[in-house]
Amino acid sequence: MLVHLDASAVRRWCSMAAEDLEAHRGEIDDLNVFPIPDGDTGTNLALTLKSANEAVAGDRSAAVGAVLRVMARGALLGARGNSGVIVSQLLRGLADSLDGAVEADAAMIVAGLRRAADAAYAAVSQPVEGTILSVIKGAAEAAEAATDADLATVVQACVGGARESLRRTPDQLAVLARAGVVDAGGRGLVVLLEALATVVVGWSAPDGPPGPSRTAPRNRAALEAIREAGSDAFGYEVQYLLHTTEEGIESLKSVLQRLGDSVVVVGSGEATAGSVHDSAQTGLFNVHVHVNDVGAAIEAGIEVGRPHRITVTRFADQVAAEGDGRYREGTVLVAVAPGVGLADLFRSEGVLVVDGGPTCNPSTAEVLNELVSSQAARVILLPNAAAVDGVAEMAAEEARAQGIEVAVIPTKSPVQGLAAVAVHDENRRFEDDVIALAEAAAATRFAEVTIAVRESITYVGRCQAGDVLGLIDGEVVEIGAEVAAVGISLVERLISAGAELVTVLAGSDPGGTEAAAVLASHVKAHHPLIELNAFAGGQPYFPLLIGAE
Repeated sequence: MLVHLDASAVRRWCSMAAEDLEAHRGEIDDLNVFPIPDGDTGTNLALTLKSANEAVAGDRSAAVGAVLRVMARGALLGARGNSGVIVSQLLRGLADSLDGAVEADAAMIVAGLRRAADAAYAAVSQPVEGTILSVIKGAAEAAEAATDADLATVVQACVGGARESLRRTPDQLAVLARAGVVDAGGRGLVVLLEALATVVVGWSAPDGPPGPSRTAPRNRAALEAIREAGSDAFGYEVQYLLHTTEEGIESLKSVLQRLGDSVVVVGSGEATAGSVHDSAQTGLFNVHVHVNDVGAAIEAGIEVGRPHRITVTRFADQVAAEGDGRYREGTVLVAVAPGVGLADLFRSEGVLVVDGGPTCNPSTAEVLNELVSSQAARVILLPNAAAVDGVAEMAAEEARAQGIEVAVIPTKSPVQGLAAVAVHDENRRFEDDVIALAEAAAATRFAEVTIAVRESITYVGRCQAGDVLGLIDGEVVEIGAEVAAVGISLVERLISAGAELVTVLAGSDPGGTEAAAVLASHVKAHHPLIELNAFAGGQPYFPLLIGAE
């Protein structure tokens, strides 16, 4: 049983939390309130902690505050969905509270939990009780009530408070009560805190790293960059951060100069305590080189220190990217797209695309990579789903710290994103363009047709698994038996509200294509003055996405 929380304990906590959230992934996913695949909280939290664990595994800090900082940043860069973002902010609050601490006693953990709860609430523009926020607040309050207790008592009280707050979430949020479930994000947080309690009361880390995630990684294009120096004899740019000594850097430079050209090594000017050689002279360096043997360049860094955040660019990819018009002057648009067809629609308008959608939300790092690799000074970001809003805002914040001006348009559906793209004008001032896109998105109502995956209570009655659900602006308004019939009902509602232009996106299911054709025929026959555009969106889980302007 631990008396103090130290760096080693935080590492065990992070590893165990990642394993436990992976094990509980399906259970937490099944707590989704609406009976449609929409975000998958369990998957989002499991991947967020997986990223945090990978960051901690590569860190050798000896102080509890430093390891928590690494854990929080790893969670931030891997955060998926709003629940992942909130957990990353919770960890950041804990890290801020313990900044500079070598180890933490019970009183420090109590203060850290309070700051973590405050940070989590501050991360949400409109906090709602009955969610993960209520659970972390309950945990912090229970820990504070354990006056003058030891660490084990405080942590177990914290878990008890979280469990009780989770039990009350249906009383605080009517939609949870109607569905007969507790909050999914709150359940994930309880799993996270239970892992901490298990570590504190006595747990030994298993041999080897945690098992691999069951979710296949998304294919990502290599980072692209313009060749600014060096000869054409070398086809790859290798860059990484390296913790090492001044002596190690001199040795590394000698090796890299034999391997390639354009060798640039710069240091932060600050010593890094607890790094690879435990030397007062150890610092953080940024290493850059053009080579043909990528492995040798990375191994040279391993010989003298600990390389991380490694990026490898093949210059041939950069040339192809320029030919596709990826590098543009002025404002660049970046959109999250959940299907191949939608991605092609955005790209045809010169928009950079981040892969993502229901059950496969992009991480903060993936969105940030697209913002940075756009090589634009000004970027407008279109999340195109409510579940991506938090990740988009965090990625934008990180990009702004790197000197990029980013505006996030709160698009809740790809059809709102397409409406915004249609009014984009590179010749406008950035601020005016942002306003124009935001107004176009807000003026576009969106509807969705999907299939219920389980029995549930909706605002229009009880649905069964297999029922066709129609949603307008995110709310269930129709329950039916056929995709086309529900789609027609939604279109009629939108047209009656004054729509003049209707956009229909057919999903990846063949039924979506057929339903889109039926919709087009219906509108042509009954509303000849309404303009309708139909496209193959290719989005999963939603046979039809509909926009009305």
